Amino acid sequence: MSLDALDNYVQFVGVKKSYDHKNLVVKDFNLNIRKGEFVTLLGPSGSGKSTCLMMLAGFEDVSSGDILIDNKPVTNIAPYYRNIGMVFQHYALFPHMTIFENLAYPLKVRKMSSEGIKEKVNNTLDLVELSSFGSRYPGQLSGGQQQRVAVARSLIFEANIILMDEPLGALDKNLREQMQLEIKRLHEKIGFTAIYVTHDQTEALTMSDRIAVFDGGIVQQCDSPAVLYERPSNLFVANFIGENNNIKGHVVSVFNDVSIVEVSSGEQVQVINGGCENAGDACVLAIRPENFFINNPSDHRNNEFLTTFIMKVYVGDSIHYYFSLACGTEVWVKLLNDHDAPKIKKGDVVSLSFAENRAVAFDVIDKSNN
Repeated sequence: MSLDALDNYVQFVGVKKSYDHKNLVVKDFNLNIRKGEFVTLLGPSGSGKSTCLMMLAGFEDVSSGDILIDNKPVTNIAPYYRNIGMVFQHYALFPHMTIFENLAYPLKVRKMSSEGIKEKVNNTLDLVELSSFGSRYPGQLSGGQQQRVAVARSLIFEANIILMDEPLGALDKNLREQMQLEIKRLHEKIGFTAIYVTHDQTEALTMSDRIAVFDGGIVQQCDSPAVLYERPSNLFVANFIGENNNIKGHVVSVFNDVSIVEVSSGEQVQVINGGCENAGDACVLAIRPENFFINNPSDHRNNEFLTTFIMKVYVGDSIHYYFSLACGTEVWVKLLNDHDAPKIKKGDVVSLSFAENRAVAFDVIDKSNN
């Protein structure tokens, strides 16, 4: 089902949060989330993303603004009555209860019958592929299995919304990647509305329908993973999502969505305009390392830099090549590890180029927090 056809289900309207009545942790949060959508709040530590999640859950008060679920304000409603499931980083399972008892507990609190509880728990264990683990205790399960139980517990009472606060932070890399796919599978199968908090960009890109990128208590950009990666709205987003080369320069001319930029090493290039307004303004050119071409000596391309090769680093599935521009700025290029790798040695003068729609010029004046 197309997300565009669904109504907004969770709404943050002008939400602010301060703990001392002076400094705002969340400055002005506005976000609409559609029913069944998977939205990730992404940002560095202290950026305000977890605070927004806790305000939605009802564990933190809202200083000003409104939060609505299904068009009804919930800022004055107790957490218990919001019908929200919660998954934490450290599982929060009862160690003295079996897995069955852990899942049954929220149903007992809701006065469900014994037969109803048994059926519901068994169905949920099947859903997360742990049907044979009901009699075990949390300490007898791996980290990934415990996190699946935590997810199952958030789903068992058919919550309208599932909130996940860094739920995979305690897992190693392999388990983390497995659980990303597991949560994504469950979301696609059940269709719950998910709001997920992480500082891990790869996790956000892998799992989300949309990502809201936070910095300094403000959402810098909220878009699909592809749009965030390909068309970041400012330099913070460009550098926080993925990897980038940043090259200083100044604007020569601006025409609609295109800028001509002279970089600090002297070359002029044509790129996407990322908010530059006037000729002569200082800017930063952002180019992802996979968007550079390492040219053959006979190649002559647009948007070309002459560089000096420094070194290469083998990282398994790719090789990273490092170069220095004439101004001293270092840039790097990521190429897949294959048998056609360029044959260059330290000190060689090498031409690099890129397509004009694969680099963005950003004004160095940060307007996002004004």
